[in-house]
Amino acid sequence: MRPFRKYAALAIDGGGIRGTMVAKALAVLEEAEGKSCREMFGLTAGTSTGSILSATVAAGIPAARTHELYEDLGRNIFKKSWRTVFPFKYLVHYMYPSDYFKAALQKYLGEMTMADLRAAKPSVDVVITTRDLVLNKTHFVKPWKPEYADWKLWYAVLCSSSAPTYMPVVDGRYVDGGVGSYGNPCYIAAYEAKYCLKWPAADTTLVSIGTGRYPGGLKPHQADGFNVLDWIVPILDTYASDACVQQVRLVDTLFEELDFRRFEMDLPYPIPMDDASAIPALTDLGVELGEKILHDRTDDEVRVRADLPQ
Repeated sequence: MRPFRKYAALAIDGGGIRGTMVAKALAVLEEAEGKSCREMFGLTAGTSTGSILSATVAAGIPAARTHELYEDLGRNIFKKSWRTVFPFKYLVHYMYPSDYFKAALQKYLGEMTMADLRAAKPSVDVVITTRDLVLNKTHFVKPWKPEYADWKLWYAVLCSSSAPTYMPVVDGRYVDGGVGSYGNPCYIAAYEAKYCLKWPAADTTLVSIGTGRYPGGLKPHQADGFNVLDWIVPILDTYASDACVQQVRLVDTLFEELDFRRFEMDLPYPIPMDDASAIPALTDLGVELGEKILHDRTDDEVRVRADLPQ
């Protein structure tokens, strides 16, 4: 792997249980480098499952232990019940209670506040996204912003990870940070590094990691007979995919001097964000993703889709 520059940032996409893959990849990176991600990255940014990973990195939790957290969450949160099957999953307020998720986050992250991250030696900057339904805006929760200083790290992650229909709304207003344009937070990380932390782009490395994409699409004429419910998944997938490409394109275009490295895996089959049975397969994919990072095999597919130069 090419050495990182003087400053290094890490940005991780949303994707539910597919965060298992990234946790394993970071464990591969830590083992190979002989140091923690906390020592490698002075800035982490994450959305949804990416917020779990960015928070554990900032808290100094080894990636191997974070991988164990995902195995724990998969076993105890994404349990199939009448709430998760058709047609009930379209009728209930949410499919999975958040009580266990909240308790697990508190167990792993403790009572650390955002301000504690700033006061740490060395300090670490974190950006966690969450959508505020009351104010109709996305919050970028950061240690140095006074309004978030007292937020517990686990609380920020809970807010960022509460995907609508999957988990209940937090405190009547906060939902998954990916309910907007920031399911891929690489642009947010690049902006934070250059304009907030004042890191010169020429001295900065940004590692952006996706949670897997399924390269297949619809078959010809498959959508001809779609009803309203049939359109929900392809429309949401299209929106999320285009938003991801948009963020990469913004970084490529606006931060030319930045050492920007985007890593992604093509999934062999669609893996829903709540499919806990896929954890073993995701772990294997994580080893491959870790090897990609170690050998600088960056993702060109997203640049092809965005018509960017290779």
